[in-house]
Amino acid sequence: LAHALSGKSLFAAAAVIGMIWGIWHAPIILMGHNYPQHPVAGVPMMCVFCILLGTLELYIVLRTRSVIPAAVMHGTINAIFGTTLFLVQGGNDLTTGAAGLAGFITMVAAIAAIYLYDRRHGNIMSSVIE
Repeated sequence: LAHALSGKSLFAAAAVIGMIWGIWHAPIILMGHNYPQHPVAGVPMMCVFCILLGTLELYIVLRTRSVIPAAVMHGTINAIFGTTLFLVQGGNDLTTGAAGLAGFITMVAAIAAIYLYDRRHGNIMSSVIE
């Protein structure tokens, strides 16, 4: 899909890809997966999660010119996702864990740090996908 979005910025491509994957996950989210306390609110939350995670994964794909590191990252997140819900007390599924507000803040901070680094050294984040 990244290839199909060549000519777009990394952020624009990640937004499109993230929305597609967020909507793709909607049926299982509505059945209570990832957001069992808030399945309806979980659908837009999953879209945001997919956009943020997709930005990081697309950056990794572009930087390494391989999908393998991004696939390993994605698999690792899937494998440890439930652990955060079991280990964290308080809050709810919209605020805790990787796909909650806490995870969103962490991913935004990571994206901002990479953007600032890249702006100074590599410009991949602000360039157009080739």
